Amino acid sequence: MNEGFGGRSTRAHHHFFSGSYGQTFKFDIVLITLTLLLLGFGLIVLYSALGQSWSGILNQGIRLCLGLGCLMLASQLRVSTYFRWAPTVYAGTILLLFAVELFGVASKGSQRWLDLPGLPSFQPSEFLKISLPLIVGWYITTRNFKLKSLDYLALILIVGLPTGLVFLQPDYGTALILLIGVAAMLFLCGVRLRWFAGGLVLVAISAPIIWNFVFREYHRKRIITLFNPERDPLGAGWNIIQSKTAVGSGGLTGKGLFEGTQSHLDFLPEGHTDFIIAVIGEELGFVWCATLLCCYLLIFSRLMYLATTATNGFGYVVGTGITVIFFGYVFVNVAMVLGLLPVVGLPLPLVSYGGSSAITTMAAFGVALAVCTHKQDLEK
Repeated sequence: MNEGFGGRSTRAHHHFFSGSYGQTFKFDIVLITLTLLLLGFGLIVLYSALGQSWSGILNQGIRLCLGLGCLMLASQLRVSTYFRWAPTVYAGTILLLFAVELFGVASKGSQRWLDLPGLPSFQPSEFLKISLPLIVGWYITTRNFKLKSLDYLALILIVGLPTGLVFLQPDYGTALILLIGVAAMLFLCGVRLRWFAGGLVLVAISAPIIWNFVFREYHRKRIITLFNPERDPLGAGWNIIQSKTAVGSGGLTGKGLFEGTQSHLDFLPEGHTDFIIAVIGEELGFVWCATLLCCYLLIFSRLMYLATTATNGFGYVVGTGITVIFFGYVFVNVAMVLGLLPVVGLPLPLVSYGGSSAITTMAAFGVALAVCTHKQDLEK
């Protein structure tokens, strides 16, 4: 009995995981090191942003450990496993997004969170940074990278359904980043430029409709005050003004860790989440902000290198999508804090406080490592 059970266990292991038992735990040391550096730096800054709360740091530490576990597990799965399960993962994400629409938790004007019995609250839209690249990569690969007009329409439906559900929450920032990520995947796969031109024309035509009938009043105010925050300094312009004040007051080297006035005197909203980089700018200055951004650029470069050197087309598409979506989150958050984009409520990956973003980001890194570095035939 033991021998038979062991045989089945071994076959199951090889069915889902790459390599033998002695070869299983191999990682990209560059990506892992950069990720750990970001996590450690984030915990230090969060300790200050949370008012030196050890309980908050403990909670975040547990989430980060869970995220690292997801990264390690995801990086060891076979390419064929991701390929087979891509439609199921996508369908599961769609169901969760519909669940958010039906009985999601509303907070600060948006309904983005799901609170299921026995589980902590989580944000299903975060799963799209994994499931959307997987399903797009799966679809393109099943067509042998030779897309016809009907295939483009199918992709519009595949991408448009979850993105539309996210848009309705409303979470415009995430929806925009996902669309940019998919566009990058399709562009690198050789999709004709006329399809992108058509998409831009469609956006231009629908912009007035979205502005007048989809955007809520506070969204329109955020966009208008982006160009002149002082127009409404105590309302829609408050976040941008306080954020720019915090970053500007830090100068080159900052006021010192735990010495920030904008965050600790509660002038800066959401200093531990969406505006964490403003806290960094105020307390540690331009030098550490630049160092942080360099770390992000190194991660982006490493992920893009892994994607472009992938041993299979599926890995190339998925890896590219995950990379661009990750960079999109960083870019939009930083631009938002600096007043270059409207406030859209997006966290800074791996640094901001919260579980959904950190865990799914690290899991996405694991997926990228698996599909880009494992030398496997998808038919196996």
